[in-house]
Amino acid sequence: ERERERERERKRDRARELLVRRGQREPVAYLTGEREFYGRAFAVGRGCLIPRPETELLVDLARDEARQREVGTLLDVGTGSGALAVTLALELPGAAVTAVDREPEALEFARRNAAVLGATVAVTECDALDWLPSAGPFDLICSNPPYVDRAVEQELAPEVRDWEPAAALFAPAGDRDLWVRALTQAAAGGVPAPGGLLLVELGHDQGPAALEAAARAGLEARLETDLEGLDRALAARRPAS
Repeated sequence: ERERERERERKRDRARELLVRRGQREPVAYLTGEREFYGRAFAVGRGCLIPRPETELLVDLARDEARQREVGTLLDVGTGSGALAVTLALELPGAAVTAVDREPEALEFARRNAAVLGATVAVTECDALDWLPSAGPFDLICSNPPYVDRAVEQELAPEVRDWEPAAALFAPAGDRDLWVRALTQAAAGGVPAPGGLLLVELGHDQGPAALEAAARAGLEARLETDLEGLDRALAARRPAS
């Protein structure tokens, strides 16, 4: 009886702790320790961006690509929790998947998720802006980079603004298109194999700038829309020859 009472007290203490944390607007995903992505439960926590449903579009596009041509090697830039890399390793079992990020806290979640979900992913800690010029070639590159403008920071929900890692949310140096330019330039420099595809998640109003960056890099590009009809991803292909 004493043991049952102690267990009840532990549960009450845990419930009180969660209520306090939620009252401080900590995200529910951090409280539960997981978030679903593409039908799978991914471990998340402080220091790790919470996967969003919008990012599942990149998985759909990658699967479409794999149906049309062989995807032997795949790179996820800025992997965070590993949601993209792990999902693609499981959805495209023939692909050798590499995931990079510069944040060690996030990479711990990526490694854990790969192990728990049974995915083989080569996880590397690096600054992708420095690493990309010498990387590759890969048949497919995916990225959900930080693209939120610091100017709208106060408009974000406290769960996002005050808890999720700023480096994964906000465009560096106040330059929203920095990552799009870096990724398209890397694509032009040979990071994708000839004929390889670059998929980049975008903010809803980034489409024109993304197409311009891809055109300057000599890539064949198009925009893909989400379920709300908003521009959500850049699909840019390196010419086959």
